[in-house]
Amino acid sequence: MPRTFRFRDPAMHDVTILPKTSTRPGTQRPKLYKVILLNDDFTPRVFVVKVLSGIFRMTESEAYGVMLTAHQRGACVVAVYTREVAETKVRNANDAGRAEGYPLAFTTERED
Repeated sequence: MPRTFRFRDPAMHDVTILPKTSTRPGTQRPKLYKVILLNDDFTPRVFVVKVLSGIFRMTESEAYGVMLTAHQRGACVVAVYTREVAETKVRNANDAGRAEGYPLAFTTERED
């Protein structure tokens, strides 16, 4: 219950003063996570492009570019999502690779 202050002003009127309260909503932007494709020399390029297109909604040319970058540099950032979305997409992509018997690997990393 807020504390109130009562006093009489010189004109003999009762005055009640309520303290000012200010609350700010405690909302923050969610932390973002990078989805990273790790290179391996066993998963066929066509399959990697298929997974990138299907799970990450990339065009074929975008997926091919990401796949080549990962192949040349060892890893490539695929996209940036909130934590739950990133982990779900990584799980689905890794499961797709395992289902076909490939060591396809995606991982997440917090974006700073």
